[in-house]
Amino acid sequence: MAWAGKILRVDLTKGTVTPEPLKMDWARDYVGSRGLGSKYLVEEVDAKVDPLSPQNKLIWATGPLTGTMASTGGRYTVITKGPLTGAIACSNSGGYWGAELKMAGWDMIIFEGKSPKPVYLYINDDTAELRDAGHLWGQSVWYTEEALKKAHQDPLLRISSIGQAGENQVLFAAVVNDLHRAAGRSGVGAVAGSKNLKAIAVRGTKGVGNIRDPKAFMQVTFEKKKILHDNAVTGQGLPTYGTQVLMNVINEMGALPTRNHKDVQFEGAKDISAEAMATPRKTDGKKHLVTNQACFGCTIACGRISKMDEGHFTIENKPQYRGANGGLEYEAAWALGAANGVNDLEALQYANLLCNEYGMDPISFGATVGAVMELYEMGVLKKEQLGIEAPFGSAKALAHFAEITARGEGFGKEIGQGSKRLTAKYGHPDLSMSVKGQEFPAYDGRGIQGIGLAYATSNRGACHLRGYTVASEVLGIPVKTDPLESEGKPELVKAFQDATAAFDSSGLCIFTTFAWSLPDLAPQLQAACDDAYTVEELSKIGERIWNMEREFNNRAGMTPKDDQLPKRLLTEAAKTGPAKGKVNELAKMLPKYYEVRGWDKEGRPTAETKKRLGL
Repeated sequence: MAWAGKILRVDLTKGTVTPEPLKMDWARDYVGSRGLGSKYLVEEVDAKVDPLSPQNKLIWATGPLTGTMASTGGRYTVITKGPLTGAIACSNSGGYWGAELKMAGWDMIIFEGKSPKPVYLYINDDTAELRDAGHLWGQSVWYTEEALKKAHQDPLLRISSIGQAGENQVLFAAVVNDLHRAAGRSGVGAVAGSKNLKAIAVRGTKGVGNIRDPKAFMQVTFEKKKILHDNAVTGQGLPTYGTQVLMNVINEMGALPTRNHKDVQFEGAKDISAEAMATPRKTDGKKHLVTNQACFGCTIACGRISKMDEGHFTIENKPQYRGANGGLEYEAAWALGAANGVNDLEALQYANLLCNEYGMDPISFGATVGAVMELYEMGVLKKEQLGIEAPFGSAKALAHFAEITARGEGFGKEIGQGSKRLTAKYGHPDLSMSVKGQEFPAYDGRGIQGIGLAYATSNRGACHLRGYTVASEVLGIPVKTDPLESEGKPELVKAFQDATAAFDSSGLCIFTTFAWSLPDLAPQLQAACDDAYTVEELSKIGERIWNMEREFNNRAGMTPKDDQLPKRLLTEAAKTGPAKGKVNELAKMLPKYYEVRGWDKEGRPTAETKKRLGL
């Protein structure tokens, strides 16, 4: 049935590791990964819990297609109540770790309580035990991976860990695996740090052999891989340029948030784009981009491997950053670049490497720096506080802030609290470009109306991956809609959000949806798991997951006030580009969205909606 049928429950307070059977009725109703892990969380954790207290739980979850031969079957999610937002947090990662856990025979790991001292969990197939991590505490993700592989004399060990940012409880700390793949958003790494949990090291040799109909599964996954191969985005654009293919496209549309969303186009976009990464540098004649890279079982290979200019000021005396390493994705390049007005590609990559090494979300980090630079230009923050001159466009300030935030030094401690808390402290809360405390990704809601509504209503705070209407509004997938038009966007956002929840829960990557839709996912789940996973059923499951997450947030105390965008997007019109003169029309879209969701005016699912979804 493609599930391993087993979970591990780890009580960090007592130091016990206990196997349990997976609740198969929940698995059928919520599939796996995001959906199933969230079901366990909402059933076991009080929504009002302090996210950094021992009473919160932290869950690593795979999906039924994780570790199988389905394309992109390497995904896993980390689920908890998020410290950045106070909302449900569910952060997705690729690489090889998720498949390894599944091949060891486990669907999920639930951590509860708090360890009295730093520990890591070691798993080798059926063997699972907590071990001392005192020697790893205070060390980076990169050091931790290498040290654990050496200690266990196993180069094929897969590690999911936190760096110093998680230990210091930076509120946007990430969980990182395979050196540069990350469950990056909402501060899941800070929750691990609060529990004294440094890492999970996994070796799985069993494989995933319990497929319901292996012949049918081989046939259907082969057919679906061909669709990915033949598609212009998944077969050409992403393998060649990665997600960075979007930088110039979104800039030309007038939807590239620039200088903390003061502008919607960045004059330096071309300098930090995919094309720039693939062009030989003037300084040393070498290209920034070395090659692309795939996660487990992926036929797209959108990942970037880059090599910095060895003469760049950021790494003059730092040989450890000179090798080939994880390169910039679009969101990171935007957050570290356009969001701060910085067009120095090498400085962006240096900050990106620090985010990987120390375990931080580059989106929230970069967007918070954008707010800091605006406060500096307003004269609210001074050089003496920051340790450096910090106008928009300063690559030196960006590098400095990355270093002190990663290490938890000086003003870096304040940056590590995120833009919502920082801007409020200095009297300008409207300068935080966030929803529910989580910073925006790389699309401006004035130039792309639907994504503005998706940010406002996302259950985990501002997020593009919870309902990527950019596919429709910009790329015409599956149908083209006008990005400047708010009419019809509530229905579009709901459809994207529900379908995404189903894909996330399967264990596959959301990037497949540039070429696939639910009719492509359904037969793969049917062959692997159960005939019941029809297109209609998956759509309903996605909607059930969305409403379950919403109910958790409502119980946590969230209201329609938390479904709002910053004043800047609602009152300051775009200055240039196709969206010139436009603001986001959230006030028009939000009531209609509640209506199509089957919620009341307070954003609560009605009794009828809950009954229909079996909640």
